[in-house]
Amino acid sequence: MRVAIVHYWLVSMRGGEKVVEALCDMYPEADIFTLVCDENKISDKIRRHKITTSFLQRIPGATRYYQSLLPLMPFALESLDLRGYDLIISSESGPAKGIIPPPHAAHVCYCHSPMRYLWDHYHSYRDNAGLAARITMPVLAPLLRSWDANSSLRVDRFVANSHHVAGRIRKYYRRSATVVPPPVSVEDFAPVAGVEDFYLCAGQIVPYKRIDLAVRAFSKMGRKLVVIGEGAKGDMEALKRIAGPSVTFMGRTAFPVLKANLARCRALIFPGEEDFGIVPVEAMASGRPVIAYGRGGALETVVHGQTGILFDDQSVEALIEAVETFEQQERGFRAEAIRMHAARFSLAKFRTSMQKIIDDELAAKRVPGAREPGMVAAPYLYNDDRPVPLH
Repeated sequence: MRVAIVHYWLVSMRGGEKVVEALCDMYPEADIFTLVCDENKISDKIRRHKITTSFLQRIPGATRYYQSLLPLMPFALESLDLRGYDLIISSESGPAKGIIPPPHAAHVCYCHSPMRYLWDHYHSYRDNAGLAARITMPVLAPLLRSWDANSSLRVDRFVANSHHVAGRIRKYYRRSATVVPPPVSVEDFAPVAGVEDFYLCAGQIVPYKRIDLAVRAFSKMGRKLVVIGEGAKGDMEALKRIAGPSVTFMGRTAFPVLKANLARCRALIFPGEEDFGIVPVEAMASGRPVIAYGRGGALETVVHGQTGILFDDQSVEALIEAVETFEQQERGFRAEAIRMHAARFSLAKFRTSMQKIIDDELAAKRVPGAREPGMVAAPYLYNDDRPVPLH
């Protein structure tokens, strides 16, 4: 059986690339297809596979400014030749599912998120974009949305990383999805005896993660906050301008430094709305509670009052109140109980769940007359197990 793994772009090692690594473990002979690839920024595990890039790779600066090439991505994906492959697993957050699969192949899409900048976060991205993007987005976005929705019909089975994302797949693609949380290497983290007097905010620094709320709240309270992560120069400078002396920026750190801070902080601060959110699970695997905005993936990973505190309003005042509530209850949080909860999101559970789904789809393709889940048969869109009326 020939297997292809399709990932949107390989220019860093974040949550999406960790999923690719897990798929590489499941299919060590698989070939990888991607829009652009910077081999200096991916793991040895991924680099060992045969990697095929699109024509975008030949554009100077593509691995750095790949997001600016969004209008070309549909053409680039459809130019990838997947003839002869029996199983295609697409890893979707940027466009990836839009490849043209062979008729006989099973196409399973693991969806981290429908493209935020085309759908529910469109207006936010446009407001924060440069002048050229603000002018062109209203013209290009409707065309890209149409292609994105139509290309969802090329998928036999959708898998979502959370119920939150499954709801967005249902909303924008009119498809149902099986939920399988992404793999978290919980065994790499462990509680320590010496918890220190600081809170932690970690992850890529981009506007939608709302790290500004944490910086403002902890500057106002005068409590210590450590921020680990990197982002655009303008975003970092904006945070530093509003930060008080109790806030420390460490930038991008090595994994051992991040691991140590996750284990020693009083709690992780998670003020943004994420599709899933791997960092909170890593913090809980380290035995530390999470103070999170109660929307999106945090509702599926953080148990209020047991593994952390959830707050309902995305504001400085609500975050301050949540921190004060946490400090009143801090002694009631038990590191080992929190760690046991995090074990639900292990790499082994991801592999087992994904293998079952993939085996089901391969069996459906091999059985004569088996239903193909992505077929359109007016007036219904056959969507996994039941027909959903189009009107």
